[in-house]
Amino acid sequence: MSDYHVPALLKETIEGLAIKADGVYVDVTFGGGGHSREILKSIPKGRLIGFDQDKDALRNTIEDERFLLVNHNFRYIANFMQYYEIAEVDGILADLGVSSHHFNEAERGFSFRFDGPLDMRMNKTANITAEQILNEYSKEQLLKVFQLYGEIERAGRLVHLILNARNEQAITSIFQLLEVIKPCTPAHNESKYLAKVFQGLRIEANREIEALEELLVQSVDLLKEGGRFAVITYHSLEDRLVKNFFKSGNLEGKVDKDIYGNANVPFKAINRKVIVPGKEELESNNRSRSAKLRIVEKIKIND
Repeated sequence: MSDYHVPALLKETIEGLAIKADGVYVDVTFGGGGHSREILKSIPKGRLIGFDQDKDALRNTIEDERFLLVNHNFRYIANFMQYYEIAEVDGILADLGVSSHHFNEAERGFSFRFDGPLDMRMNKTANITAEQILNEYSKEQLLKVFQLYGEIERAGRLVHLILNARNEQAITSIFQLLEVIKPCTPAHNESKYLAKVFQGLRIEANREIEALEELLVQSVDLLKEGGRFAVITYHSLEDRLVKNFFKSGNLEGKVDKDIYGNANVPFKAINRKVIVPGKEELESNNRSRSAKLRIVEKIKIND
C-alpha cells in the first residue's frame, strides 16, 4: 500500500461516517486500501465491500472474511449490491482523487513529469485513451474536454494547436503533446496549466463525471435511513456536482418541496462547512492539497 498512496482526510472521514460495529460499508475507491483498513478496525461484526476498476489495486486486497474487493467501476454499485444480496448499506465512502501510484507510473500516462504513452485509463481494458481523444475528437469535442473538464477558460488556442499538429503527425506521447501545446503554456504557471490539460483528458477518458453522477443517484436508494455518505473531491467540477446533489438529492440541483413549502430532500449535511486538511496533513501528504470532504446522512423523505 505504501507505494500506492496515503489516504486523504483519513481521520475526518472515519469519524464522519459514524461507523457501527455491525454495519455494512462500501469503499467505492479502494486504491491502496488506506480508508478500508481503518473502516475494518471499527466493524468487528460488520462487512466492507471495496470497488476499484484498476487491476493494480488487486495487489492491495485485504485478506479478511469481512472484506470483499470488486474489480469494477463504482458506477455499477447497485448491480453488485443486488448480486451479493445486500439491500441497503450503512455508509459509502468515495475518495475521488487519482492515486499517487498512477502519477508515478510513467506508462499509465497520468503525469506530465515523465514521457510515455498518452493512456490515462484507470481501467487498462477500457476502450478510449487520451491518445484517441487528442487524435480523433472534433474541434467541438476537444473544446468541451478542455473547457468543461479541464476548466481552462480560453481553450481555443490549445485546441487549435492540437488540431494543426495532428494533421501533420499523430500525437502519441506525453512529451510530444507538451511540445505541441508549448506556445499556449504560460511559463509562469506551467504546472498548473498542464495539470488542467491532463485533468480534462483523464476525466474524458474515464467518463469520470458520468460515473460520479450514477453513483450519486444510486446512493439515495442504497443507503439506509441514518446511513452516511462521505465524498472527497479534488477539483471544482466534481465538488460542485456533489455539493448540489447533497443539497437537493438530484442532478439538476433543484430542491423539491411539498405543498407546505417544506424541502423534500433525502440528505442532511453532517458538516456545515466543507472539511479540508489541516496543516499537519498538508505537510506530510501533498495529495491532500486540494482535497475537500463532504458528508451527509440519509433522512426520511416526507410522504
